[in-house]
Amino acid sequence: METPSEPTAEDMSEMEDESSPIPGTEEDDKASGGDVVDAKPDRSSRFLNFKKKTKDEREKNPEISDCHTRLVASTFLYNMNFKRVGKCIIINNKNFDDKTEMNVRNGTDIDAGNLMTCFSSLGFNVVVLNDQTCSQMENILHAVSQENHSNNACFACILLSHGDEGMIYGTDGAMPIKRLTSLFRGDMCKTLVGKPKLFFIQACRGSEFDQGIQTDSGPACDVETDANPHHKIPVEADFLYAYSTVPGYYSWRNPGKGSWFAQALCNAFTEYGKEFEIMQILTRVNYMVAMHFESWSEDPRYSEKKQIPCIVSMLTKELYFKKK
Repeated sequence: METPSEPTAEDMSEMEDESSPIPGTEEDDKASGGDVVDAKPDRSSRFLNFKKKTKDEREKNPEISDCHTRLVASTFLYNMNFKRVGKCIIINNKNFDDKTEMNVRNGTDIDAGNLMTCFSSLGFNVVVLNDQTCSQMENILHAVSQENHSNNACFACILLSHGDEGMIYGTDGAMPIKRLTSLFRGDMCKTLVGKPKLFFIQACRGSEFDQGIQTDSGPACDVETDANPHHKIPVEADFLYAYSTVPGYYSWRNPGKGSWFAQALCNAFTEYGKEFEIMQILTRVNYMVAMHFESWSEDPRYSEKKQIPCIVSMLTKELYFKKK
């Protein structure tokens, strides 16, 4: 297959190797563990090989452990004393219609499986739905938003797909993320008013690469608003959006191990999910992705790329996945 001499950044996404490396060779190891991005497909069929830094993600740093005491006031804690933690919907889109020009998202099934195990361990009732169209995604989440969540402490939704800024792909095209999340606003889903609504989104948000920056510094030492008949709260309150990357940038995924973001998310929730507050957990996710993952390519234009997740919080209290 012919390869353009000057591929654009948009053409670099979702690269797959059509050659057959010799089993057991370094080339074979690289080919089976390469990272790709959740964006438009590559028409050059060239393959980028990447390697993950080998530093142990769970290594404890004695200089930062227990260096601060976190003050916890019950007034500012979400109530988790419900019969159930809540429902978690995972929409896992892997295969896309030809008209979308989107590649198969190899490795996303690993993400879905790991996330199902992870969130089940936190007490969620997890449902995984594969290869959903835009209308199916909207209909599913609309139906969930109309359920009675009175006995649930919170709600979580995980979207694994291609994307662009403000958009998420169904198997048949793109749709605004807001169309899905708005179904759970306070005026749309009354039984989740005053409760945390968590959205985790593994998808590209643009077509820029993060070049990273060299640094000489090492790691550093790291009011009641519940709804009642006499008070109002904003309809956009109590949402949290955890994006795999910042606006405008690609998001990386490893066909053999899953996306960088989902790997770190599962690692952090498994390690700290029943101990730390959610913003502490997600800050550690940011650290893991930022410090432990970096792309490598034989083409220097696409080597040593980085990624940083993005947390957007409208939570009004602290969230611990354990009863206080």
